[in-house]
Amino acid sequence: MGREGLVSVVVPFFNAANFLEEAIQSVFAQSYRSWELLLVDDGSHDGGSQIARRHAAGHPEAVHYLKHAGHQNRGQSASRNLGIRHAKGEYIAFLDADDVWFPRKLEEQVAILNAQPEAGMVYGASEYWSSWTGSAEDLQRDCFAKLGVPADTLIRPLVLLTLSLEATAPTPCPSNILLRRKIVEDVGGFEETFRRSHLMYEDQAFLAKVYIHTSVFVSGHYWDRYRQHTDSCVSVVTRAGKKYSAGLFYLKWLSSYLTTHGVKDVEVWQALRKKRSRYRAAALSQWLEHARRIITRPRDLLFADHRSLQ
Repeated sequence: MGREGLVSVVVPFFNAANFLEEAIQSVFAQSYRSWELLLVDDGSHDGGSQIARRHAAGHPEAVHYLKHAGHQNRGQSASRNLGIRHAKGEYIAFLDADDVWFPRKLEEQVAILNAQPEAGMVYGASEYWSSWTGSAEDLQRDCFAKLGVPADTLIRPLVLLTLSLEATAPTPCPSNILLRRKIVEDVGGFEETFRRSHLMYEDQAFLAKVYIHTSVFVSGHYWDRYRQHTDSCVSVVTRAGKKYSAGLFYLKWLSSYLTTHGVKDVEVWQALRKKRSRYRAAALSQWLEHARRIITRPRDLLFADHRSLQ
């Protein structure tokens, strides 16, 4: 397959056997047929590797199985970067192993980038998908994310970064975006320092670099279903009470990146400083509340907490 018009779809997976097949089938169901699928194994041990290998063996012309040396678990950013290095397409799309695409996702996004030569990336709104469980309680929870900017608009560099820091324009789900290969290469892919407790900000770090270096087209179309479940990285980090400490790690990284690349935009820096101030206050409040709970616990539980930290 030639590179022109080809979309390289990068799907990193780690112990996602319960969802991976559905994600893969949503790629096969695309109305746009010029794609290659790169299934990147991040050290899975739950059967996901077998699912990926089976598809690669059955469709060797379009589906490729990749893994880290020694079948290591190196994190989502490193896995996406591995897929990017093996990609042959003019465009690059990401699909998380627990999400799915609507059938016309690639067709409509490629058409937009063809019509918007200044745009290095396109995204729309995601469906926050709870009803996949089939439970009556979850059936009413599905909703579509708000864009925070006018739909069907070309947004100039830096604007979306400011709006994301101000929480005006939410960060799009990686499964929703389509990028020109050149911009992915120009920004250096994903930041592999974002691991473990910082996972929920690795997508923001990548998109911050994109927002700085290129214009982005924001569409009013819906292209993906973002599965809501308790094992997602956002849920895990939030549940562990590390949202603000992880956010401060991201903001420190962003400050360094802006300085290194000579970004002097006043609005970006003002938004960054205000968010960092809010997160510092929230992190301190969270720490004080945790300390208060420990101090007021019975003596036996206090010693149990101490032993758990050793």
